[in-house]
Amino acid sequence: MSGLIGKKIGMTSIYDASGKNIPCTVIEAGPCVVTQIRTLEKDGYEAIQLAFDDKSEKRTTKALKQHFAKAKTTPKRILKEFTRFEERKSFGDVLTVDVFIEGEYIDVSGISKGKGFQGVVKRHGFAGVGDQTHGQHNRLRAPGSLGASSYPSRVFKGMRMAGHMGSNKVKIINLKVLKLIPEKNIVIVNGSVPGPSGSYLILERWK
Repeated sequence: MSGLIGKKIGMTSIYDASGKNIPCTVIEAGPCVVTQIRTLEKDGYEAIQLAFDDKSEKRTTKALKQHFAKAKTTPKRILKEFTRFEERKSFGDVLTVDVFIEGEYIDVSGISKGKGFQGVVKRHGFAGVGDQTHGQHNRLRAPGSLGASSYPSRVFKGMRMAGHMGSNKVKIINLKVLKLIPEKNIVIVNGSVPGPSGSYLILERWK
């Protein structure tokens, strides 16, 4: 599995050869620097660590400064390990969007938009009472009954109730790479990806 770390720029749409309007997401992917190489003999598994997005030295710890200095690169914000990379990489290599090919399918994962504390109508799609007759003036978006009373005298685990919504790790699989713009480190994929504009994403290519 090879891939890159990227940042979501936003959504747009493009036209294909037949004139169909296709919604797509623009992602700034790379350049990513190889900052560590995991080996089977030393670490027990094989992987490479990629770093993305420059960070000021003032906000970087001394340990991380030395870590990045070994790779001869500036401090980075995001570190991510990738296993089963197709090609052998060396310490300090810089990876760009050339890792991907136009027309192939990739997986994109990120943190979804946080919605805060939400009720059952928005969080789970409950319909509510939908009526205000017979004195039901405050039941429109209420969850309703939660279960029996005397037995089992508790709420079962997994009951769909109000609570924190969003801000979860989400992976969207099989997104088609519509276009690559290497000079600007841009990858345009078909459809939407998790997270708001400016959030970090992991782009994975499966062989």
